[in-house]
Amino acid sequence: MKKSFQFFCLVTALVSFTLTQNRPSAQAEVIVLAAPPSDSAYYEAVEEDIFAFHVAYAKQIAQRDQVLVLADDHWYPEYVAALGADKVALAPMLDIWMRDFTLSNTTHPVMFRYTAAAQGGGRDGQDAADTVQEHFAALLEKAGLVFSASDLLNDGGNFVDDFAGHAVLSTKFLKDNHLSEQAARARLTALPGLDQVAFIALGAQSALPSLEHADGVVSFIDRNTLLINSDPDNPAFIAQLKADLRRGLPEVEIHEIVTPYSETSSYDTQFESACGLYTNALVTPERLYLPQFGVPEDQKALEQVRALTDKEVIPVMSQGVCGLGGGVRCLSWQLRGKNAEMFMRFFQRRVLQDP
Repeated sequence: MKKSFQFFCLVTALVSFTLTQNRPSAQAEVIVLAAPPSDSAYYEAVEEDIFAFHVAYAKQIAQRDQVLVLADDHWYPEYVAALGADKVALAPMLDIWMRDFTLSNTTHPVMFRYTAAAQGGGRDGQDAADTVQEHFAALLEKAGLVFSASDLLNDGGNFVDDFAGHAVLSTKFLKDNHLSEQAARARLTALPGLDQVAFIALGAQSALPSLEHADGVVSFIDRNTLLINSDPDNPAFIAQLKADLRRGLPEVEIHEIVTPYSETSSYDTQFESACGLYTNALVTPERLYLPQFGVPEDQKALEQVRALTDKEVIPVMSQGVCGLGGGVRCLSWQLRGKNAEMFMRFFQRRVLQDP
């Protein structure tokens, strides 16, 4: 891994150009999804659910931002038929959880080393995680994207930021990297675009699931403004969560949201369900894509979030995928600025070349 990981640190030249089709507004983003690998036995039973979620979600995104689904030979024609060729690329990924193995920090992109836990843990899990990430990184190199790299271990779902220098990670980051909180904060704030970092204790500390990813528990809905899960049966955890957040982010504004968690919907006992976790929302400068689960609390969650932000809040039905352990944010990779333009232009050229 050390030799192959070195190319992550290469910085390529930026190319300036203007998109000729479907040009987004200055604040629009490119949101990238990955079709399930067609040869994956793991996703076979739920691949149609993933496809249905992707199609519905992508159609909502396309009305506001730009969207691209990366697919293999099997899924490419299916997604094209549903979404159009301009929204699909023949570029298979090895897993669907684009948030975890891609780039973190949209304004100052950085690639952390993807951790073994998301691929089952242990040495085999780390080998699988490295393979998934190296496959993705090879695509970035071809597209000429610019990003920094870090040998620190972290899944993208465990990096939640407000695009303005504030971030939240769980203490899993400390364990994975064998760092104290002080040392970890120093390493992270040495990266471009990070000024303040909070570490939150999850796992057994809470009755609610999180996969020890911060985006199962918190969401920045605006600059230094956090949405957190409610947990009325565990007030001690909520009090500690707020204390952890304020210790790292002294001026943070915190709001609780209704949390109708459902653990019975888990697809794999190794990974907890994300059903009922509205904090797993995808947030852009202008919009907030909020998961919905087909439960009565959905409307209340929408009302709560809309009362806290001037951003457009778009409900995204997620009950077909939340049992897999993630949802709207977990399945999405965000790009903006020059990297977004370069990525889309790379695939526009590919579309013209594809038969």
